Amino acid sequence: MKLPNGPQTPAIVQMLQWVATPMWFMEDCAKRYGDIFTLQLNMPLVLISNPQALQQILTGDGKEFAAPSNLNSVFEPLLGKNSVITVSGETHKRQRQLLTPPFHGERMHNYAQTISNITQEVIKSWQVSEVVCIRSVMQTITLRVIMQAVFGLYNGARAQELEKVISIMMDAGGSSPLRALMLYYPALQRDLGKLTPWGIFLRRREMVDKLIYAEIAERRENPDPSCTDILSLLMAARDENGEPMTDVELRDELITLLSAGHETTATALTWAFYWIHKTPSVRYKLLTELDGLDNMDFNAVNKLPYLSAVCNETLRIYPVGMLTFPREVREPVNLCGYDLEPGTYIMGSIYLTHRREDIYPEANQFSPERFLEKQFSPYEFLPFGGGVRRCIGNAFAMLEMKVVLATVMKLVELELVTTEDVRPRRRGLVTGPNRAINMSVKEMREARVLSTSV
Repeated sequence: MKLPNGPQTPAIVQMLQWVATPMWFMEDCAKRYGDIFTLQLNMPLVLISNPQALQQILTGDGKEFAAPSNLNSVFEPLLGKNSVITVSGETHKRQRQLLTPPFHGERMHNYAQTISNITQEVIKSWQVSEVVCIRSVMQTITLRVIMQAVFGLYNGARAQELEKVISIMMDAGGSSPLRALMLYYPALQRDLGKLTPWGIFLRRREMVDKLIYAEIAERRENPDPSCTDILSLLMAARDENGEPMTDVELRDELITLLSAGHETTATALTWAFYWIHKTPSVRYKLLTELDGLDNMDFNAVNKLPYLSAVCNETLRIYPVGMLTFPREVREPVNLCGYDLEPGTYIMGSIYLTHRREDIYPEANQFSPERFLEKQFSPYEFLPFGGGVRRCIGNAFAMLEMKVVLATVMKLVELELVTTEDVRPRRRGLVTGPNRAINMSVKEMREARVLSTSV
């Protein structure tokens, strides 16, 4: 079987490039090989950035393609074997059905109020002339938001301890190439003591597990039907056979929500504040739109066209998730002129697709206007992936971005202190800024309450 062309360097060299500089590596390959190329990353892996091919792949789930979980095993050390990310087939379908309801419908109104309240609570301590690291602030906000959404509280002793440990664990696993390499090579995942990288991770994970299982046990002993947080909803949920989720399944889904549900959105918000304040025309247009609001109504904020365009452009230019989840070819298929046989593993490159000049002219420029001038297909703009592996929390993430941005921009005048250009780099299995983004507080304004009236 002939696979698409790709680098001829040894597999270990390609893996090191992939771990250290994945965006540069993908761009270099795209320049040399085009829309489709093969990397040797422990195994042959075909990367694709052609929208028509992506449409064929993402609409072919369950037919021409499978969405297996075996290549998602890099997530297992943190998320476990029962996460919606690390399971496949009927189990994956069941988990998605149980997890989807909390992120839709009227609950979004309640989340909007929570997001606004927490944002105001975090920034109210700021002082004029103070310099803040915007990523740290966004991580605090998004972690408290997801803690509130998942557990219904974040002020209790257990919740505060969980918040602290998760924050440390996510930060520690951030930008270190060695930690990323350990995820790709299970042989490196050895506990050589409490001061070694993997030993530190395991002990922090054990602390997180202990807190989560204690919360589950307490809820089982004292059920409260009036609670509407995600944990309560998941504990009450039943699959089509009337079976509830086990404690281990609950743990794995909760840690998935707590980790993926705050780290990714915090990164996107950090980029948004960077681009808004680096691009004066964008900041002016966004403030003009926000100033036109009579009140901070959830529905009005959610529908603001320029705010939506700013969020979309932020997710386009440096997508937090570089790739779609992998697919396996189930029956012979032709993609981009190549005949691929069953057993071939393929992934869509979200990063490369979002930087195609034929779709996004001057792709390196931050220009929200492109989302006002044109509607892009789900295969040209896919920050949350697609098909059966599309991110369950995409609507929640977009809501959180809009409410946090609107709340902060209305209440605070900020100025970008970081003068150097900021670029993306690997942060664990996703991306993030390559340096701290610091902002100075120029003015604090009177607090405004977000209304959730319909």
